[in-house]
Amino acid sequence: MLIARVIGTTVSTIKDEKLVSRKLLILRQTDERGEPVGKPYVAVDTVDAGAGDLVLTAAGSSARQTNITKDTPVDAVIMAVIDSLEVGGEVVFRKS
Repeated sequence: MLIARVIGTTVSTIKDEKLVSRKLLILRQTDERGEPVGKPYVAVDTVDAGAGDLVLTAAGSSARQTNITKDTPVDAVIMAVIDSLEVGGEVVFRKS
């Protein structure tokens, strides 16, 4: 699992039929404190995340293990919206 922040959305009117009606969000990987560290990528949203949310994602074959993405051509999925992060006993992120 990776921690990422939702930084945008993507719209695709022509796509694989298994992706019809699926929300595709642009994410950027973060470190454990929510600071950006990686390149942007697109993930299928299964939890109704929104812009600015810190989320948990799965990639590769693990991304195809949710009920929504099973047998779907996806490489990344958002599977949770993070409410808070605690690192070393310190709360480093809390959703406002």
